[in-house]
Amino acid sequence: MTTALSNDIRIRVIRAVDGGLSRRAAAERFNVSASSAIRWVQRWREAGTHKPKRQGGDKRSHRIEAYRDDILAAIAEKPDMTLVEIAEFLEGTHQVQVAPSTVWRLLDRHGVTFKKNSARRRARTA
Repeated sequence: MTTALSNDIRIRVIRAVDGGLSRRAAAERFNVSASSAIRWVQRWREAGTHKPKRQGGDKRSHRIEAYRDDILAAIAEKPDMTLVEIAEFLEGTHQVQVAPSTVWRLLDRHGVTFKKNSARRRARTA
């Protein structure tokens, strides 16, 4: 993924457009794409900022937060549930389909960890 262009070039394009140039002419003058100049000026006029939006990251796993209490209660009842079982639980009770990785991000946000089985540890040391 590419990085955002500098704030300096964004400000120069916005000032040129405010000074009377068209967005496409300003883009050509500063050697940036016309679509970028259009988006920058639009963001400036709508949000009042020239700074780029955040790139990447998790954008959808927060929709599972509505079911957090149910998930944590299910884990309290059956502590050895797998991520797949939790996803199946959500689909069965709430008709919500989520990936196991989404469940993992929820549990990670709330500090829920799964400890290794003590019986397995005893078997390894023997």
